[in-house]
Amino acid sequence: MNAPPRARDLGITSCHVCRQITAYTEDPHAHCPRCGNTLHARKHGSISRAWALLIAAAVFYIPANVFPIMRTQSISSRDDNTILSGIFELWRAGSPGLAAIVFTASIIVPVLKFVIMGFLLVSVQRSSGLVARQRARLYRFVELVGYWSMLDVFVVAILSALVHFKILSRVEPLPGVVYFGVVVVLTMLSAMSFDPRLIWDNRKSQ
Repeated sequence: MNAPPRARDLGITSCHVCRQITAYTEDPHAHCPRCGNTLHARKHGSISRAWALLIAAAVFYIPANVFPIMRTQSISSRDDNTILSGIFELWRAGSPGLAAIVFTASIIVPVLKFVIMGFLLVSVQRSSGLVARQRARLYRFVELVGYWSMLDVFVVAILSALVHFKILSRVEPLPGVVYFGVVVVLTMLSAMSFDPRLIWDNRKSQ
C-alpha cells in the first residue's frame, strides 16, 4: 500500500502554535497569517537539540540516584534515603503499593524515556522508514508519561509538608530530589524539541 502524501506534498503546512493550515512556502521568514508565528515545515535543529537535552538528562540522572532525596528524622534516629533506599524502606514499612508507584515513576519511567527517545532519534538520523506508525505511538507514549514523571518529587514535597512535627518527627527534601526534578524537566524538553513529523519523512509504505 502506498504511503499517504505528506502535507508538504499537498502544498500546505501548519502553524506550530495555533495549528492554522496555510500554503507551504520555502521562505524561512514566512509567518502564520493568524497568530504571526514563524512557519517551519520542520523544527530547526530538532535532532541536535533533543539529543543535547536527552544527554544532559542522562548525566543528571546519576546524581539523582547517588545523592539522598529525603531525610527522615525523629528523636531516636535520622535516615537519609536515596531513591532506591527509599523504595526499600517503603516496602519494609508495609507500603508495597506506594513503593511500586515510586519505583515506576523514579526508575522505570525515566529509563523508558531515555531508551525510547534515543531509539527515535537514532532511527530518524538513519533515515529509517520502518515501523513509522509504531514509532509515532512510542513518541505519544513519551509525551503521555511525561506528565506523571514528577510524581516522585510530589511525594517528597507532600511528605515534607505532612510529616513535620518539629522535635518528634520531620521529613526534609535533600539535593537528590532537585537533580531528579531537573531530569524530568530535561526529558520533557527533549521530547518537546523532537519533531515527530521527521518519523514520516522517510517512510515507504504502511
